[in-house]
Amino acid sequence: MPIWEAVTMALRTIWAQKLKSFFSLIGVLIGVMFLIAVVSIVQGMNVYMEDQFANRLIGLNVFQVRQRPGIVTGDVTRETWLSWRRRPRISYADADYIKAGLKTPATIAMYCADRMPLSYNGKTAKDIDLIGTEATYFKIKNFEIANGRAFTAQEVRASQNVVVLGDLVAEKLYAGQDPVGKEVSIAGLPYRIVGVVAKQGTMFGFSMDKFAIMPYTAPARRYICPINILDDIQIQTAGPTDMLAAMAEVEAMMRIRRQLKPAQENNFYLQTAEGALEGWKRFSKILFMALPGLVAISLVVGGIVIMNIMLMAVSERTREIGIRKALGAKRRDILAQFVVESATLSVVGAGLGIGAGILLAFVVRALSPLPAAVAPWSILVGVGLGIFVGVVAGVYPATRASRLDPIVALRAE
Repeated sequence: MPIWEAVTMALRTIWAQKLKSFFSLIGVLIGVMFLIAVVSIVQGMNVYMEDQFANRLIGLNVFQVRQRPGIVTGDVTRETWLSWRRRPRISYADADYIKAGLKTPATIAMYCADRMPLSYNGKTAKDIDLIGTEATYFKIKNFEIANGRAFTAQEVRASQNVVVLGDLVAEKLYAGQDPVGKEVSIAGLPYRIVGVVAKQGTMFGFSMDKFAIMPYTAPARRYICPINILDDIQIQTAGPTDMLAAMAEVEAMMRIRRQLKPAQENNFYLQTAEGALEGWKRFSKILFMALPGLVAISLVVGGIVIMNIMLMAVSERTREIGIRKALGAKRRDILAQFVVESATLSVVGAGLGIGAGILLAFVVRALSPLPAAVAPWSILVGVGLGIFVGVVAGVYPATRASRLDPIVALRAE
């Protein structure tokens, strides 16, 4: 029997017995749906973590010189945490030393920050990330100035009371007004607003526009940067190769500056976007390792159900099998008919599962910030699993059908 004819017969049977067919393929449907949905969500999360989380928090081709990791995703022992706390803080002198000695072309900015309230004309914006930095910070973060300008290196050297606001802060304090040129109060001191950063959006539902950026030399530094102390030094290079070269240079320079012996560990930390993603990558790897087992459970159940349905079909169609054999059908024709019918049933379930999985991925994308990305290979795997489960589940019932004696089969009621 031609394969296409067997598939057509199988589809007719499925259509004629819709409810029974649906319940027989539901196991495969759930297994494949789970596969597509989980892979899509994890793929989307990978894209989100790389493009939004790490690159927006750290920056593209950027690394930070810090006292300790700024982003910790795994378990940290008390001893490790205390050892980090005992490390020397990053200082202005460290930054000057790196600026003077770094040979790889790079953009460097001192950085410190803390939460502070900002107020204007009786309005107060609370828990604003007040950042003290240099003019080069805007280039490192690739901030677009929507209104006004960024402060200059001259204003940093002159310790000017100037500030650039995030979009959310500007909207909260100056709704309907142009804030550029107006003053905002920081720690009781007036600061002139010179610019507003273009809207950055949200990350995990939290606004990325709740900040204000001032020169690290401005008077309010005493609230966010202890004397001569920084949270980190941010260094950006032209590309990944230059970044690795700059990191090697900075590590060697800091070890020399802090007089560390070859056997001693670094008492500073170089934070990169890749390092910030380590915890997520470990979690996604575990999820992908567990995924085959979880999918397999559904597919085994689905295969058992399909096998049971096909055994029932053989019993119900014993007379039909006898007639076909009496008319000249060979064992391989009967075998092919039932194997193809089982495989078709399973593939239909896989197809519905793929559709449901893609739909679930798009629902997640619509209701969350995650850009769920459907991986083409997961669709191919879903179809392949459908065919495999159907063939395996259909072999035994098909074998039983093909071995029926035509005379005995014709006598069946």
